[in-house]
Amino acid sequence: MRRAQILKAAFDAFATVGYRNASLLQMASDCGVTRTALLHYFPTKEILLEAVLAERDRKADELFFADAPEASSDGLTYFSRLLKVVEHNSRNPGIVSLFAVLSTEASDSSHPAHGYFIARYERALSRTKAALGDLSARSLIRPHVELEGLEHDIIALIDGLQVQWLLQPSKIDMAARLRARLREVVSVDIP
Repeated sequence: MRRAQILKAAFDAFATVGYRNASLLQMASDCGVTRTALLHYFPTKEILLEAVLAERDRKADELFFADAPEASSDGLTYFSRLLKVVEHNSRNPGIVSLFAVLSTEASDSSHPAHGYFIARYERALSRTKAALGDLSARSLIRPHVELEGLEHDIIALIDGLQVQWLLQPSKIDMAARLRARLREVVSVDIP
C-alpha cells in the first residue's frame, strides 16, 4: 500500500513539474512518509521514475491490450483499442500530462527516461505499421492512401492532439479527431 501511495505522489509530481523539477522530499511529504522511507522503496529518483512509467504501461496494457491479438494479425482490433486508449486518456488528464511533460524532457539524451521513450515510440510505430500492413493486405486501406511513413503521421497526430487537449480540453475531442483521420485511411468503420 505504501509503495502505491509513493507511486501516485511521484506520478502527480512528474506529470505536473516534470522529472527534473520534482522533489523527492515533496513527494515523500505528499504521501505522508519521510524521504528515508521513500528511498527504502525506491533508492533513487531514477528508479522511482522507471517504476512510474512501468506502472503506467502495465495499467494501459491491462486495460486495453491484455487479450489483444498482435497488431499484424488484426489491424482493425488494434486501431479500435488505440481509440479506446485515447478516449480513456481524455478522461484522465494526469496520464496525458505525464506523457507530455516527460516525453519532452526525455528528448535530452541524458534524461533517465530517454531510452524508455525511444523504445516506446519504436514499439508504437512498429505496431501501427503492422496494423496498417494487415489492413492493406486485406484491401481495407483506401486506394489514394500512401502507406509509407503513415505510422509516423498517426503517432504524431495523437501526440499533437494530446498537447492541444491539455491546453484547451473543452475544444479538442482527441478520439473524434483520431477517428476522423482513420476514416480517411481505412475503408471500413473501426469498431
